[in-house]
Amino acid sequence: MNILVLGGTRFFGIHMVNDLLEQGHEVTVATRGITPDGFGDQVSRIHFDRSDEDSIRAVIAGAHYDVIIDKIAYCSNDIRKIMEAADFDRYIYMSSTAVYDPLHLNTVEDDLDGTAGELIWCDRQDYPYDVVKRQAEYALWQKYPDKDWIAVRYPFVTGRDDYTRRLYFYVEHVLGQIPMHVDNLDSQMAFIRSDEAGRFLSFLVDKDLKGAVNGSSKGTISVREILGYLEKATGTAAVLSDDGDPAPYNGMPDYSINTDKACSLGFKFTELKDWIYGLLDHYIDVAHEAMLGMHDLND
Repeated sequence: MNILVLGGTRFFGIHMVNDLLEQGHEVTVATRGITPDGFGDQVSRIHFDRSDEDSIRAVIAGAHYDVIIDKIAYCSNDIRKIMEAADFDRYIYMSSTAVYDPLHLNTVEDDLDGTAGELIWCDRQDYPYDVVKRQAEYALWQKYPDKDWIAVRYPFVTGRDDYTRRLYFYVEHVLGQIPMHVDNLDSQMAFIRSDEAGRFLSFLVDKDLKGAVNGSSKGTISVREILGYLEKATGTAAVLSDDGDPAPYNGMPDYSINTDKACSLGFKFTELKDWIYGLLDHYIDVAHEAMLGMHDLND
C-alpha cells in the first residue's frame, strides 16, 4: 500500500514506520524537514507546514495515498486542512483517551459520542489538550462521516525512548530524594508501550474498521505501586510532600481502557506488568549513570 505518514520521525512513530516497512508498504514521511530520521532510502520524504493548508496542497497536489496516518493532528483545524487538501482512501488519526470525559474503569469507545458534542473549529493553542483532541474527533464524526477514517485512542505511551520522561520523573525523584507532590497515589492508570503503540497503528492500515478504537496494554498500575517497586529496588524511600515537585500523572482518575474492539480484529496487547517493571529497572540504571556523571563533574 502507498502510505503517507505525518509524524513518523519521533517516539512510537519510528516503530510504526519500521513495522510498515517490514510489511512491505511504500511509505512517504511528511515532516517540516527539521527532525532527521534513520530510515535511509527505505522511505520517500516530503516537507510541508502541517498547519498551513496551502503548504500541504502545494506539496501533495496530484498525489493519491491508500492510507494517511496522522500522528500530529491536535485540533479540528488540523483535521480540516488535511481532509480538504489530500486525496486518500483511508485516514488514521492518532487520538487519545483524553477525549473521554470522564475516564473511568472499563472505558469503552462508545463513552464518547462524537456526533453529539458542539464542533468548534479551533487551533491547538485555543484550548487545553483534552478539549482540542476532542474537537478533532468531533470534526471527523460530524464534518467527515462519509470518509473512511479511524481514530486511535491511547492512554499514556511510554518506553525507553519516551522523550516526555514522565515515568522517569518518579525514578529520578526517588533516587535523588527529591520531594514530589502526588495527588492520586491509588488511582489505577493505563499505559501502552511505545513499540506496541507503533505496531497497532500499522496493523490497522488494512483492517475492516471505521470509527474509534482503543489501544492499551492489559491491566493497570497505580503510582503507589510504582513507588513501592522503586523503593524496594533501590532501597531508597520516596519523599512525598505537598510542597514537592508536581508529579506528571497528577489529576488522573481511577480508570482502565477496554480494548475488546481492537482484540476482535486480531491484535494482541501485552500485559502491562510484564514490562513496566523492567522499564523502571532500565530507568534506575539511567538515573544511576546520570548521578555518577554529576558526581564526576563535581570532583
